[in-house]
Formats: sequence, C-alpha cells, structure tokens
Amino acid sequence: MQYPRICCAVVVALVLATQTLVPPAANAQSASKIGFVDPIRLIEQAPQGVKALANLEDEFRSRDQELKVQHDKIQKMEAELEKNILVMDATSAQASQRDIENHKRRLARSQQEAREDYNLRRNEELARLQALVREVIVEIARTGGFDLVVEQAVYVSDAINITDLVLERLAELR
Repeated sequence: MQYPRICCAVVVALVLATQTLVPPAANAQSASKIGFVDPIRLIEQAPQGVKALANLEDEFRSRDQELKVQHDKIQKMEAELEKNILVMDATSAQASQRDIENHKRRLARSQQEAREDYNLRRNEELARLQALVREVIVEIARTGGFDLVVEQAVYVSDAINITDLVLERLAELR
C-alpha cells in the first residue's frame, strides 16, 4: 500500500509550492487609506455656497419687494372695503370683493412663479457647488493617497474625517 504515502507526499509538495509562490493574503494587501466627508456641512459652510446664496438673494430681492407691494395693496383694499362696506351698495361691494379676489389669485400665481424660479436657480447653483466640491475631494484624495473617500457612514472617527481639509481648500479657491 504505497498509494497513500505517495498521495501525502504530493499534497505536502503542492502546499509548500503554493506557499512559496503565492504570498499570504495578509501580506498581499497594503493598508488602505480611507477618508470621510460630510456633504451637508460642505454645502452649508463652503464659501462658494455662502456667496451663491447671497447672489441669489440679491437677484430675487426686487421680485420679493414687488410681491410685498402687491400684498400690501391687497390688504389696503380689504381694509378699505371693510371700512366702507356699510355705506356701499351691494353691487359695488361685490365688485370690490371680486377685484380683491382677482388680485389675490394673481398674487398667489406670482408667488408660486417666484418660488419656482428661485428653486430652479438655487438648484443650478447647488449643482455647480456640488461639482466643485467633488473636484476638490477627488484632488485631495489623489494627492493625499486616499484609496476611498465616503460621504455616508454610521460612525466616523475624527482621524479619517477630512471635511475641514476640504473646506480649507475651498476657501483657498475663492
């Protein structure tokens, strides 16, 4: 029965050859460098985001003032109607009430349009900011030798949180 002895010798030889030719998995992998960024904090605190928000406010300020003027006009019309309704005939009172309702509908449409326009512009600016933030994160990851940068995690150690570094780089780009 020499068969089992030869089989064992072959297995031992194969195991030894495999160990010398293929390094163990622990030695084959080098330590990975991982970073974390807080995307909400980046968007809220990036100097470019603060500037974009201020520009949006300036852009829509006159429109907001026009809407406020319309609102004040409607309130004055309502106050005038309420004050004079007892001395007005029914037809005039109804006509005034319809006029006020028409103004209210136009104001509501104008407010809705203004909100939609503002949201559209805000989303455009947000998309620009997000693209810039991504570029900065990728640049930091490449120059810093990061293997992985994540935006969401259950727990993050301060040792791998690079949000402040990204904010600093964004501040330099102003």
